[in-house]
Amino acid sequence: MPSYTALLAIAILILFVAMLATRQAAKSRKPLRLHRKPVMTTREQQMYQLLQTTVLECTVLAQVAFSALVTAKGWANRNHFDRKVADFVLCSQQLHVIAVIELDDSSHAGRERQDKERDAMLRLAGYVTLRYANFPTQQALRADVEQLLLKKVGVVSA
Repeated sequence: MPSYTALLAIAILILFVAMLATRQAAKSRKPLRLHRKPVMTTREQQMYQLLQTTVLECTVLAQVAFSALVTAKGWANRNHFDRKVADFVLCSQQLHVIAVIELDDSSHAGRERQDKERDAMLRLAGYVTLRYANFPTQQALRADVEQLLLKKVGVVSA
């Protein structure tokens, strides 16, 4: 039968080792370092300006979290969209969403499946996604938006 002194010594030794490990782990944590970054890339800023000057009757929102656009019950469902961000959301003056606009660049190469999944997710929630690989002309952008506005008016008046 071991003596209580030996058991106490072992317990103190285990406690000491645990305290050292905790202290070492705390020392190894690096302080949080944050840095500024632009809200939009230069390319996104150019698209934002194009949207602002082409669809004057609309409000253009940039870098909109999907969680501001869609919701679902349960974390398993929310995990599908909670870290996704739309490049632009085009809204009516009453802030009803007309379209989600994605500006694809070289970072989208090889990510076509993920882009289709994003578009399908937004479509499931009732949104239209306009996806542009290159800057549309003002006329093409205007035509795309007018087509959606006509659909919205048709749905409202029907």
